[in-house]
Amino acid sequence: MGPTRAEQFVESGHQDVVHDVAVDYYGKRLATCSSDRLIKVFALGPAGDAAVATALVTLAGHDGPVWQVAWAHPKFGSILASCSYDRKVIIWREGAENEWQQAQVFQEHESSVNSICWAPQEFGLCLACGSSDGTISVLTQKADGSWEKAKIEQAHPVGVTSVSWAPASAPGSLIGINSEPVQKLASGGCDNTVKVWKFLNGSWKLDCFPPLSKHVDWVRDVAWAPNLGLVKSTIASASQDGTVVIWTQAKDGDQWQPLTLNDFKTPVWRISWSLTGNLLAVSDSSNKVTLWKEEVDGEWNQVSNAQ
Repeated sequence: MGPTRAEQFVESGHQDVVHDVAVDYYGKRLATCSSDRLIKVFALGPAGDAAVATALVTLAGHDGPVWQVAWAHPKFGSILASCSYDRKVIIWREGAENEWQQAQVFQEHESSVNSICWAPQEFGLCLACGSSDGTISVLTQKADGSWEKAKIEQAHPVGVTSVSWAPASAPGSLIGINSEPVQKLASGGCDNTVKVWKFLNGSWKLDCFPPLSKHVDWVRDVAWAPNLGLVKSTIASASQDGTVVIWTQAKDGDQWQPLTLNDFKTPVWRISWSLTGNLLAVSDSSNKVTLWKEEVDGEWNQVSNAQ
């Protein structure tokens, strides 16, 4: 049986394992990256139809497997970031249509850069990068086009696997409290923990004491849920131990409370939230992607399963 409408395939043309796939803001283009050291950009069909994807360009610039790609908000132009085992982070900028240049190459890390994430566009063009060297770098473009570089040393001393920004809409802004947005980051690491960081008085500080500990093996991915101005903050974490944990904080300063979404009995690699923050996609090492939804009573139920 061929793929269903909800299950479409793109022939990537990569010569090795594909590590990440990212769709741009408008759902019109798809970027992929691979152990073959290449990044590929595709045009999607109407309404993001992957069945008629067209290869546009191949970007070569890394000297090792490329782990992640991330599109910046279109208000900054057509910009794609990539990170690699080669310790480099590359910012790619499209000038004329399908003509891409390496706008910036950052070599801030001493080991593989495993994860990148653009900040909400309200904070400007700002990229967080997590590395196996245990640090997180935060790269921010200034008004004159130069880049400011900050670093969180020893974020996860044995290695950072993932980074995710908090939404720009501060918790409670919908009901008129704490309306000033604050830069916050979640990170996961090889120390089995999730940590929350807050930018305060010009530097990054740990914002959770102690670190969030529920997993018994590496945290492979973290994802901060959109909060749409509601009071509660939510972070999902996925682990080598086979579990996904949903962490919630009732209001700023409270302790984070864990809820195990499910034990998948196999390592969980990636997680991704819907724009409304009530649907979570989970990708595990048995080549399954499942969708989970939070019900009104706070319980999470599986709503679909794709292989």
